[in-house]
Amino acid sequence: QVQLVESGGGLVQAGGSLRLSCVASGRTFSYYDMGWFRQAPGKEREFVARIRWSGEITYYPDSVKGRFTISRDNAKNTVYLQMNSLKLEDTAVYYCGARFVGADKYDYWGQGTQVTVSS
Repeated sequence: QVQLVESGGGLVQAGGSLRLSCVASGRTFSYYDMGWFRQAPGKEREFVARIRWSGEITYYPDSVKGRFTISRDNAKNTVYLQMNSLKLEDTAVYYCGARFVGADKYDYWGQGTQVTVSS
């Protein structure tokens, strides 16, 4: 089992920044690729960013590319999401997920942290 706990969400004005953190426990953190997802009210969960176990390779959808940066510190069992130039449409609950290296799906999820962007 892997336990994931997100933090860092909050209320921010459009154009501002937030940094989310997700701390993992229970298994060897570096065995897992990590991802961030978000879900807005009435919408499906959306992929936001992914980082390989080594931290060397990252992936982003076009909607956040150039504004969001995912990183990880395997010594601290933590993955981060730096969000800059936030837009109203970034408002959502943000979740981190863990996917065992080579697996097709994410097996573990955090409880989520709310990000609200105001005008």
